[in-house]
Amino acid sequence: MPKKEIAIKHSTVLAAFLLIVWGFYRFLFKLPIEVEELFIKPLIWLLPVYFLVKREKLGIASLGVSLKNLFPTLYYSLALGVFFALEALVINVIKYKTIDFSANIGESPFTLALFISLTTAVSEEIAFRGYHFNRVWYAMGNEWRANLITSFVWALIHIPISIFWWKLNLSGTLIYLLLTTLFGMGSAFVFAKTRNVASSIILHILWEWPIVLFR
Repeated sequence: MPKKEIAIKHSTVLAAFLLIVWGFYRFLFKLPIEVEELFIKPLIWLLPVYFLVKREKLGIASLGVSLKNLFPTLYYSLALGVFFALEALVINVIKYKTIDFSANIGESPFTLALFISLTTAVSEEIAFRGYHFNRVWYAMGNEWRANLITSFVWALIHIPISIFWWKLNLSGTLIYLLLTTLFGMGSAFVFAKTRNVASSIILHILWEWPIVLFR
């Protein structure tokens, strides 16, 4: 890992970049979800990470991209994923007065929706948990303090989509951001336990489908 000063500087630069650039993108554009998640998001989220890691003269292992701790990775992500699945069920019943999971994927084929979820999870988790949280945690030396700070930033990044895309009202936006923050904490938790970003990616997929139901 780089020196702590560099780690906190670079993680702050990445967070600011995502808040500004991704926020403006959400405000100015609304492309088809396939284009956005498969092409635009990897470009905006992962390209800065590539240059920062290259500048630090580190490899992808510094992002938690590894084959180590595969069993704990599956265990923690699936165990916490059960919580988000139950959350999905409750939200679905409250909103639709029944269980209607077709609201999650709309008209998209199941396999395409699942693939989009995977690519979204890879882009966001490598950038945020693999880089941002990992560097902040290293620089601060306190897992939970880093978890809370980065989860708050994670929620801020999701404000534009709730306002400009989904057009949620104030209460809807606040509830969505609370759920997003809780996921951010859970994702950072499983990453910290496994040191493998695959755990966060798996959890993200298990979370993303439930959370979209809130729309």
